[in-house]
Amino acid sequence: MGRRSERLSRQGMLAGDRAGEGDIIQVVSRAFDVLRCFEGHEARLGNLEISNRCGLPRSTVSRLTHTLTRMGQLVYLPRDQKYRIGPSAVAMSTAMMRGLQLRNLIRLRLQEVAEQLPGTVGFVIPDRFHLVYLEFGRASNALGLSSTTGTRIAMVSTAAGHAYTAALDAEVGDALLAEMEREIPESAKLLRPRLEANRRSLCERGYVVACGLWSPHINGLAVPLWSPQYQTYVVVTIGLLSAMYDEKRLHKEAAPRLLELSAAIGAMLEGGEAELFSDRARGKPLPVPGHNNKIIRTEDTNELEAGTRRPRPARSVRARDGRR
Repeated sequence: MGRRSERLSRQGMLAGDRAGEGDIIQVVSRAFDVLRCFEGHEARLGNLEISNRCGLPRSTVSRLTHTLTRMGQLVYLPRDQKYRIGPSAVAMSTAMMRGLQLRNLIRLRLQEVAEQLPGTVGFVIPDRFHLVYLEFGRASNALGLSSTTGTRIAMVSTAAGHAYTAALDAEVGDALLAEMEREIPESAKLLRPRLEANRRSLCERGYVVACGLWSPHINGLAVPLWSPQYQTYVVVTIGLLSAMYDEKRLHKEAAPRLLELSAAIGAMLEGGEAELFSDRARGKPLPVPGHNNKIIRTEDTNELEAGTRRPRPARSVRARDGRR
């Protein structure tokens, strides 16, 4: 029990467990695939559209949407003959988001950096082959990116996704890439040739750069952080106009600011939120750890807690032993 829990914890959001894919309950996995098709509360989809999006037979989708509707996860709209996210799903997601107690504080820091550079800065969490914006900040004159809270972005074509996959243990990252190649082979071709270079960049610099990958007009930079709360890597990322920030300027000007931001957020994730909130209330500047590129790691396993990991102090990704 403990060993399996630890393995699931190590792989974070990896959907398939390479060591035991057969023990995943397929109907549950497919139900979540259906729910992932609804990218916003207002999204309205029919069974055929859902079938095309998640690659399931229409008959299977019909049974799943019927069950999810009875559970309140979906609502059927007779006039449109489509479905939309239901009250139970909204209530569940709202309750989960309340668990992120630092959202407002993180949003303030994101906004500060976004206005200084300027650009769109995001705090994202992985969801299978995508990442989802938990919070964001955007300068008033930022162009080209319109991501907001809840926006889903592809791992393979974004700096955030490349940083996330580079931060994973090599075995887990390779397994995730192999799963991508099975299910989204054309997209996975963007990631495969860059994975080792991304790992080196993360180890040497503490961040990953992706220029023109998502759009020829947008260059991105991202820093992954280990989250004890979610037991996976979250990512702080920024998108900037390529006409203003070429790769050289990203390294020189954007990287130091994003590393500083990620260090501050890493300190919050470690559990120093009480002091940070009190400092903000007194109008004091938020403290930033002494080293610019910290990454939250967890090493120790408590066997009595079925593999639950206990956080250790943040550590630079440029560790001498080369570990990330």
